[in-house]
Amino acid sequence: MRRSAALALVTGGMLAVGTLAWYRLKGTPSAVGGIFPNGMAYARLGTGSKNLLFIRTGPGNVVPVGRLFVALSAFWLGPFLESGYTVWIVTRKRDMPKGYTVADMAEDYAGVIADEFDGKVDLVIGEEAYGGPIGFCLATRHPDRFGHIAISLAGYRLSEQGKAFELDFARLMSEGRTSEAGALLVGIMFPGLRVPGIARAFGAVLVRVMFGELHSYFASDVLVEAEAATEFDAREVLPEIHVPVLLFGCDRDFEFPKEVYEETARLIPDCTFRLYEGKTAFQAGSDKRLPQDVLEFVRQRPAVQPERFAEQLPIIDRPAAATDPLATPTPSLAGSSRG
Repeated sequence: MRRSAALALVTGGMLAVGTLAWYRLKGTPSAVGGIFPNGMAYARLGTGSKNLLFIRTGPGNVVPVGRLFVALSAFWLGPFLESGYTVWIVTRKRDMPKGYTVADMAEDYAGVIADEFDGKVDLVIGEEAYGGPIGFCLATRHPDRFGHIAISLAGYRLSEQGKAFELDFARLMSEGRTSEAGALLVGIMFPGLRVPGIARAFGAVLVRVMFGELHSYFASDVLVEAEAATEFDAREVLPEIHVPVLLFGCDRDFEFPKEVYEETARLIPDCTFRLYEGKTAFQAGSDKRLPQDVLEFVRQRPAVQPERFAEQLPIIDRPAAATDPLATPTPSLAGSSRG
C-alpha cells in the first residue's frame, strides 16, 4: 500500500506539473519535430521572428515532441515564446563515430546555423553537461553565428562523481536498461526518495517522456556523447571567448561544484555570472528566474558583431590533468541503491 500510494503521489504530481505547464502554452503552436539534413533532430516551438537555438543536454540525441514533453518544457521556454522567439531544441547528430569530440559537435551546430538559419541565430542557450560545453566551443570558434549566448548549469569540466554518473547512465541506456537508467536519474533529482521500487517505476516514466522513440544509432551515439562530455576540459578554451557570456550555476550541483562554476566565470573574459544559492541543478534549471535573467541579459548587452571575428580560434579537448584537486576517483554509480 505504501509503495502504491507513493507511486500515485509521484505520478499525480508529474501530471499536475504537466497540466499546469500545458495551460501556460495555451494559444501557442504544438511542437514540430524533424531532422536536419546533417542528422540533428529538433523540436520547434512558436512562430516568433527571433530564433533561439537551445542546445539540449544529454546523453541521448533525440528530441521528443509529445504533449507532455512540450508542457514540461514550457516552464522555462514559455517566457521566450512570449517574447517573440521561435525556440529550436536541437540535439547532436546521429551516427557519430567513436572518438567524436565536443568540438566536433560544436562544428555541427555551427553548420546547422549556417545552413538552416542564414548564418546566425539571435540567441544560443547551452544546457548542462552536454549543451554547455558545446556552447563554450561555439562561443570560442564561431562567435559570428549568434547574437547572444547563455550557458545554463555547466562549468569547465565535470566532477569525478558527475563523470561516473554520465557514463553509467549512458551505458544503461545503450543496453536498453531504461528503467535502471531512469532510476539513476531520479536518485539524482530526488535524493530523498527512499520507497523501494519507486525510483525505477518513476524513472521508466521519466525516460519515456524525455527520450520518446529511440533511433537505430542511439545505442552507439549515447556512449559517444558521454565519453566526449567526460573527457572535455574547457580551461584552455574559456580565455579565448571574446564575446559576453551569461553563465548560470548553483551551489548544490554534484556534477559541477561551486568552485568549478566560480573558476569558469573567472576564466571567461566577459562573463555575467548568476549563482542560485541553495539549489540543486534540477531546482535551478526549473527556477522561474532563469529565463527572465536571460532576457534581461539580452536587453542589456549589445548583440555580437560578426565582423570582429574573421579568424577562427582553436578548440581544445583534453582530459583533466592528474594534478587537478577535484580529480579524485569515484566508484561507479550503476547498480547503487540511489533513489
